[in-house]
Amino acid sequence: MAGMELWFTELQNENLTIGLRIRHTIHSEKTEYQHLDVVETVQYGRMLVLDGCIMTTDKDEFVYHEMLAHVPMHTHPEPKRVLVVGGGDGGVIREVIKHPSVEKAVLAEIDGRVVEVSKQYFPQIASGFSDPRVEVQITDGIKYVEEHPNEFDVILVDSTDPVGPAVGLFSKPFYEAVHRALKEDGVFAAQTESPFINQDLIRGVYQSVRSVFPQTHLYLAYVPTYPTGMWSFTLGTKRHDPLAVTTARVRDTKYYSAEVHRAAFVLPPFVQELLRP
Repeated sequence: MAGMELWFTELQNENLTIGLRIRHTIHSEKTEYQHLDVVETVQYGRMLVLDGCIMTTDKDEFVYHEMLAHVPMHTHPEPKRVLVVGGGDGGVIREVIKHPSVEKAVLAEIDGRVVEVSKQYFPQIASGFSDPRVEVQITDGIKYVEEHPNEFDVILVDSTDPVGPAVGLFSKPFYEAVHRALKEDGVFAAQTESPFINQDLIRGVYQSVRSVFPQTHLYLAYVPTYPTGMWSFTLGTKRHDPLAVTTARVRDTKYYSAEVHRAAFVLPPFVQELLRP
C-alpha cells in the first residue's frame, strides 16, 4: 500500500509501550531459546530484539555497555580475569577489553545464535570477539559460575529481563555463587531494570546482594530505548569502594568518565527509598 508505515511496538509492561518506525526487518528466526529479530529503525539504526523486547540499538548501545562494564572495572584496581554472563551481542566484552590489565575475558552466553547474529549484523558492537583474550562459552551462565570458584576479578551480568532462562540470574543463590567465583577482592555488577516500573525487583535484588557482599551500591544511567529511560545497575564488592574512583583508565568512551562514574551513585530520593530495608 502506497505510503504505508511500518512500526515496531514493544510492550514494556501491561500499561506501557514504546514504538519505533522501522524501514524493514533484516533478520528473523526462532532459536532454541527465544525469538530473535534484527530490524532497521529510522531513529536508532539497527536494533536487536529478543522475544519482542529491545536489547540494543546502533545509536544508544554505548550507554548501557559502557556503564555496565566500566563502573565495576574501574572499581577494581587491576582486573585481569573477567566473566560476562549473557551479553551475547558483545558490547560489554568490547568495553571490558579496553582495560590494559585484562588477560582473559570469558563470555558465558546460553544462546549461541545471539553471538553469531550480532557478529553478522552488529559488527561494531561485536568487534571484541576477535580479540585473542576473549573466550566465548555457549553455556548456561549460572552453571558456568557455579563451576568456576575463586577464578575472576570481575563478574558482569548482562541479562535479559527476568523471564525465562534469565530468572535465575536475579536470585540470591546465584549471587552467592558469584561471590564464590570471585577472588578475594572481586567486584560484581548486574543490570537491574527501571526504578520507575521495576521497584520490587530492584528492592529484592539489592537486599539479596547486600546479604552476600560486604559493600552493595546501586547506580544509574539513561538508555533511551529501555523502559522509562532511567536504568539501574547493582554492584557488589568484596573490598574495593566504587566511590573512591577519581580517574578513568579508559578514555575511548562516549558516556563513561570518572565524573559520570561518581555521579551515577547519586540517587534521587525516590530511588534511595527503594533501598531501605
